[in-house]
This record gives sequence, C-alpha cells and structure tokens, in this order.
Amino acid sequence: MRIFKIVNDSAITTMLRVIFLGAATVAGMPLTSAAEPSHALAMFGKPALPADAAQLPYTNPDAPKGGMIRFAEPGSFDSLKPWVLKGNPVWAVGVHIAEPLMLRSLDEPFTLYCLLCESVETDADRNWVAFTLRPEARFSDGTPVTVEDVIWSFETLGTQGHPRYAGAWGKVASITRTGERALRIEFSEPDRELPLLMGLRPVLKKAQWEGKDFRASGLEVPIGSGAYVVDRVDPGRSISFRRNPDYWGRDLPLLRGVYNFDVIRYDYFADTNAMFQAFKAGEVDIWRETSAVKWATEYDFPAITAGRVVKSEIPHRRPSGIMGLVMNTRSPLFRDWRVREAMILAFNHQFINATLTGGTDPRITSYFANSELAMRPGPATGIEAELLAPFADQLLPGTLDGYALPEGAAKMLDRDSLRRAVALLEEAGWTVQEGVLRNADGAAFAPEILLNQSGSAMRAGSEMQQIVDIYVQALRPLGVVPRVTVLDSAQYVQRTNRFAFDMTWYERGLSLSPGNEQALYWGSASAGQEGSRNWMGVREPAVDAMIAAAVNAPDDQTHVAAVRALDRLLTAGRYVIPVSYSPLSRIAHSARLHYPDTPTAYGDWPGFLPDLWWEEAPRPD
Repeated sequence: MRIFKIVNDSAITTMLRVIFLGAATVAGMPLTSAAEPSHALAMFGKPALPADAAQLPYTNPDAPKGGMIRFAEPGSFDSLKPWVLKGNPVWAVGVHIAEPLMLRSLDEPFTLYCLLCESVETDADRNWVAFTLRPEARFSDGTPVTVEDVIWSFETLGTQGHPRYAGAWGKVASITRTGERALRIEFSEPDRELPLLMGLRPVLKKAQWEGKDFRASGLEVPIGSGAYVVDRVDPGRSISFRRNPDYWGRDLPLLRGVYNFDVIRYDYFADTNAMFQAFKAGEVDIWRETSAVKWATEYDFPAITAGRVVKSEIPHRRPSGIMGLVMNTRSPLFRDWRVREAMILAFNHQFINATLTGGTDPRITSYFANSELAMRPGPATGIEAELLAPFADQLLPGTLDGYALPEGAAKMLDRDSLRRAVALLEEAGWTVQEGVLRNADGAAFAPEILLNQSGSAMRAGSEMQQIVDIYVQALRPLGVVPRVTVLDSAQYVQRTNRFAFDMTWYERGLSLSPGNEQALYWGSASAGQEGSRNWMGVREPAVDAMIAAAVNAPDDQTHVAAVRALDRLLTAGRYVIPVSYSPLSRIAHSARLHYPDTPTAYGDWPGFLPDLWWEEAPRPD
C-alpha cells in the first residue's frame, strides 16, 4: 500500500498490526459478496435490503408524477460538462443526466444497490470487482448502455476528467470485457473501497465524445441514461431538465417514488440577496436558510402569511463538515502552525455567532462533528492511538492529547485570546513594528482574503462579508490589515482552482462513509493538483496514513477509529477557522411541494431533494 512508502519499518509493523487486527474476526462474518453475484455491495457486513425489495424504505411509492420545481443558483455557468476541470459547469447535469452502475442508499452510508448493473461480484479481499449490465439499460436516445460505454467512461474520466477521478483510477490494473454485458476490473493495490467507487462512476455515451477533446468545457448537451434530459438552456442564466417518459428504469422497484417532477429548473442570480428576493416573489420554489436568526425573524413575508410558502425543519445525522476561512499553507504566511493558531485565536466566534445568528447554532468543533466519526475530547485511545503512534514525533500539539477551539468572549475583542495570539506570533518571528505586524526582514503580515461575490452553497455572500468584516476589525490590534478581494464566480473558480489566495471561504460537506475522496480533500498528492479540494495544502504523512487505514479497514470499528484519528490531525492542523453549523436543515418551500415522512440518515442531502419530493396538485374549489 502507498502508506508503507511513507513511514519507517517500525511504523509499517504497527500499521499492519492495527489495520488488519480484526481480520480474524471478520473472516467469519458474512460478506456482501464473496466471489458470487449479488444485487448490492456493502463496505462492511450485509446490505439491509433483499434483492426483491419493493422500494427504498424512505420513499413515498405513491408520490404523484408531474409538476415543476424551481431552484436558485448563485453566479453563472459556461459549461454543461461537470466531469472536467475546465469551465464553470452546471453541477446538476451530473446529477440528473448521467447515471452510475449502482445506486447509493440514504439509509446505509456504505452500501450500494444495482442500478445500471443487474449484478455485482467481488472477492473477500476486494482485489477485483465485476459487473453485469442490465439488458434494458438505455441512454436517452434509445441506444443501449454497453460494456464499451462503461470501459470508455472509466478510462476517460480517470485520464482526462476532473482530478477527483484520477486517484481511484490510478489503482486500477486492468478493466476488461468478460461477456456481452459483463466487465471485470482488477486493482493494483489493496483498497477495500475501490469496488464501491467503481460502482459510483458516471457512465457516459462513448459515441458522443469519441474523437473530441473531452477535457474541453462546452455547452454541448450530454446524452445520459438518467431519468431526465436537458430541456432548455439559456447560457449563464438558466437551465431546465425534463423527465424522460421513456426512461429505461422507470419500473425498477428501487426507483418507486423517485424522480417525480416533470421539470426541474435552475435559475442563476448575481448574488444570494437576489436569489432570496426571487424566492419571496414566488419565482423560486425552495430556499435553504443557514441563519437561525433570519429563520426566526425574516419569514413573515406575504407568501408565508398567505400559506403559499411553508417552513420545514428536517433533522439529520450527517457530519458537520468544515466551513469557514481556510488558510493556504502554500503561502509563506501560513506555513507555521503557530501563526495559524494565532489567527484562530483572533476569531471571536462567540461574539460573531451571537451577532449574526443569535448564537443558537453550535460551532463546528471538528471536521466530523455531529456524528460518531468525530474525534472525542481528551487523549486518543485504543485503535485510534495505535494508528497515530508511529507519527508521534511529527504531530502538532493537541493531536494526541486533545485539541479544542478557543471559547471566545461576549465582547467583540477577546483580549485574553489576543494576548495568546501575540505570544504565538512572536515565537513564529512576527512582531508589531509601528502598528504593523512584520517579520525580521520587515515584510508586513497582510494576507489577502478572497471572497466570491455570489456567496456559496451554504452561506450568503452578505453573511460571509459580515463575518470577514468583524474579523478584520479584530485583527487590527495584532497589527494585521488583510486585503479583502471580492470576485465574480468565474474569476473566483479560476483563482481557487490554482490555489492563488492566502485565505478564502471554504466549505467541504462530508458523508457518513468517508473513504478515498478524503485523499482529494487533504491527501498529500492532491496538494499540488490544480482543481482539488485540498485548498489548505495539507501534505502530512500521518493524514495519508489515516486515509489509507480508513479505506482498508477490515471492520467498522477500525474504520471509525481511523476517521477519528484523521479528524484529530485535521482539526489540530489549524487549517480552517470554523464557523457554526445547523444540526437540522431549515427549508422554506412552496406549499404545493412535499417530501416523505420517513427520515433518512442524511436528511436534506443530494438525492433527497428533489429526487424524493413531489408536487401535490391543488384541490379544486
């Protein structure tokens, strides 16, 4: 495994012992598929649903078909190819148009069920995976989904697609056709998650893209096998998807109650304020509110009082993820952890949270907060401690014995934290000279904070600006005067893809099934890979080792321990200044729209909205 190339001999011995400690235990457990075809594939144990399941347990099988749902998106777009790095694409194309071989369950984070494939097969060690395609699977133009389409898609995405596909493809030794509708993928190194990752790769139509530069962005309408086709495109302004009445999978039992709307429309707006005004005016059907204060005080507009719009609170058990101001360690300003800790100390979250959100939402305390995967307070113990032990002399303070964010103060300036910040900056070689923080060479500490004027997926642009404005004021006593640069969405994407910033707003949603994608977020290889989500530039052998331990864990207990160890490393790495999160989703929506009563583990997660929602036709008077 790659992990063993970056640690010493004693570390190899320890990691081998820990990672495979449970091998004898799981050897007697029933595996999802031990070299025999199955309808599903689970990382650990067995899938919950049998092959003849009538539906997914959280759907409404009687949901009516028809109607329309309208979303608002910030910024603009210039491409319909979300599978490549170039351009500013419509992300929804990848959701509604293309399908993978297997379907993710929102109740079982590490389980997939056959979709384009009718069966999946793998061995106990997950050295290979084989798929047999459904004979009825069709693209929207009526042509069959073939083995050649799958092989071409996997190879092309892995070599020419977005960097997020490259890591898993680099572990593929071969992919071959083994029958008219069958293929087999052999892996070059141990990685128990790889069969699932292959099951989630989108399958594109080879004939559409063959002979063209797949890396290029563009507005050519993709042909997919999904339930929807692109209906209308107004470049940069709007796109709508129409449900395909001839969708090949419309009668699959696991898709009962799914894909109910006839039309799904996305309109793009200059900023989040314009988006919200459009929602209040009835031009948009859905609004996710991130501010508890606004949720309590600003939802008294006419559509609410008249009953045309209703407020829904949907609980979830998914990790908080990480959201806040990220510090780019590629920048000389933030290479020293003491500087990063000082910047965290200067951020008075208690005051900011109370001022902007009423203090009702909890702060993000770690990357996997709000879930069983989160690091626990105090010292690392058990398997978690054993996994970290080989790297003990490399770890930052607080990793092994426990790290917690500063509590902050009720007043704008947390003077105790600022005094600690000054001491850390002095240790790192930065002192205040004539009111300006400078190093020994006289260079000023003046980081650029990059912001997107269109806001973000979870924070409105105005709210981000308010947070930054308060923070900039708090930095002045330290002699720090940041430069705040606000860009349009296209420029912002270009800058962040190239990691051309000192600080910026960062959001990374995390799932209950963390695996190989963690390497793209904060693995060493992704630190120099343009377009990766490793905006902080993490290059830590211990982080790489914990990711490897998680994807090769023989059982759930070891997997959880590895993720908690990873959580410790990232949190104690002091890469992000986190803000608050909500343990429930606050969604205001048109009263004609409904969702299932049965909750899922993820709550309001992609795949839930809009796939499981429906429109209830109004009753005649």
